[in-house]
Amino acid sequence: MWGSGHGRDAGTVTAEFAVVLPAVLLVLACCLGAVQVVSQQVRLTDAAGDAARLLARGETAGQVADLVRRSVDGARLATERRGEFVCARLSAPAAFGPYAAFGLTVAAESCALAGPAGRGPSP
Repeated sequence: MWGSGHGRDAGTVTAEFAVVLPAVLLVLACCLGAVQVVSQQVRLTDAAGDAARLLARGETAGQVADLVRRSVDGARLATERRGEFVCARLSAPAAFGPYAAFGLTVAAESCALAGPAGRGPSP
């Protein structure tokens, strides 16, 4: 008696698993991609701080841009002077493919106090 009802339900677990598995894998892939983008944001923030300090020291924007590109792939540098501060804004397309396909851009900005006349800090 018990075995007769069990035979009819045997395929339902497999069918439910087959339906749920792709959704679970998609959610897992999105979560892993989000972790990768957050990691890229942290690297970009660190590189923006370094770039602002280098610019405040008197390095050229070209030299700083080369250093930034080595630390974060595809990063673009924009510099701006705000009173006594030199600011570096970095932006890069998201490192995770699907997020980049939707146009997600990761950005970070940092400012540093420039030295006298913009030639770097005083001794």
